[in-house]
Parts: sequence; structure tokens; C-alpha cells
Amino acid sequence: MEITPLGDSALILRIRDRFDDAPEKTLDEVLRVFDRLESSKIPGVIELAPAYTTVAVFFDPTQVVDAGAKPDHILVWLKERIHAAVAGIADPGYKRAKRRVVEIPVCYDPEFAFDLDDVARHSCLPSREVVDLHRGAEYCVGCIGFTPGFPFLAGLPKQLATPRRTTPRKEIPAGSVGIGGAQTGIYPLRSPGGWNIIGRTPLRLFNPDQSPPALLRAGDRVRFRAIGRGEFDSTNR
Repeated sequence: MEITPLGDSALILRIRDRFDDAPEKTLDEVLRVFDRLESSKIPGVIELAPAYTTVAVFFDPTQVVDAGAKPDHILVWLKERIHAAVAGIADPGYKRAKRRVVEIPVCYDPEFAFDLDDVARHSCLPSREVVDLHRGAEYCVGCIGFTPGFPFLAGLPKQLATPRRTTPRKEIPAGSVGIGGAQTGIYPLRSPGGWNIIGRTPLRLFNPDQSPPALLRAGDRVRFRAIGRGEFDSTNR
């Protein structure tokens, strides 16, 4: 495991070099490290952010010094405690908590599917088959990022992989479900974006008034369920 500075108040723990070589194993290793660090409660660490092959450790230098680190040895102090926290991570007896399976209702009607026809043309498939393939797969949340609560989902059927739009849109509605390259994802907030939009969910994926504020977290399983406009309207209230 490689530990490198990320600015003056964060560290990056690189668990593996690549994700696509062994995505399930890589994600499991990343989440094991995340779990160990979260439970160890290292003084001064204020946030942990798991991603595809890394875990970012954000810290408050003042709190770290208050916990006993010398001001010119903060990183060394933290690295020692990180190594101690993840020691024995390869223990075969260690098991993570069971992953959640979250169902996301999606309306694939043309009104919400701005780029469905483009994805169909690129995939050489009828639009209906694009929807069937997209909702028929099971996905894994590789990481959360870009905007608060945005899930990057691995597991998109290879036939549906479509390059991002050449010209990003200035505004994409919240709840829009898109395809970007070999991934699918959901825009939790209204924002710019270049993914191909094929539907929309009425669910709110990010709510700052809730704890936790994001509906999904790294490691969750996601399944999409196709819904009609009537259910979309009744849920989106």
C-alpha cells in the first residue's frame, strides 16, 4: 500500500494500481481498508473517502499535533497509525458487513431520455433493448464524487458503453441517469455534465438535512427498475 500526500491536509492510500483488472477484488480491498480506518478513529482524521483504487484520508493538522505529533512530523505520525490500523487486513477471517442492495426506480420515457437514441445508434441496438439491458444488470457503487452523492456505477453491459458527449450540457436535471464510457451514474443535483442521459429517477440521492446525506455509498449494489410516468409523478412529490 502506497501512502502519498495530497496537499497539506490529506493523504492518498493507493491500494491497487488498476480497478478494471479485478474490480470486485479491488473494491473489496479498498472497502476493507476504509472500514479499518473508520473504526480505528485516528486522532485528527476528519473524513475518509473511498474510491476505485484508493482511500483519501483528510485530517486537521492542529488536531493531529494536539494528539501528540510533532509539527514537522505530522505525516510520519499519521502513516504509522494508518499502518497499525490496517495491519492484518489480509486475514481470511476478516469479513465486511453485507453489502446493501438498493433499488432505483427510473423512468426511461423520451421526455427524460435525452440521449437514448444516440446510445442505441452507437450500440446498434433498438432503444427498447438498451433500456432492457440497462435495467437488467446489477451494478456496484465504485465511488461517490463529482457532485455530492453522485454514484459511479460499475457493471454496465459492454454493449451499452458509449463515449461521453463531445459538448457537455450546461445543465442536467437532478435524478438524471446517464452513461459515460463504460460506467453508468445518476446526477443527484442539477449540474453541468457530459454523460448520455437515458432516463430519470424521482428519488432524491442527496439531502443535506439527512444523516448520511447521500442515499448511496461505495460498495452498495444497485438495481434499476423501469417505471412509467404515473409512478414517477406520484413518487416525485
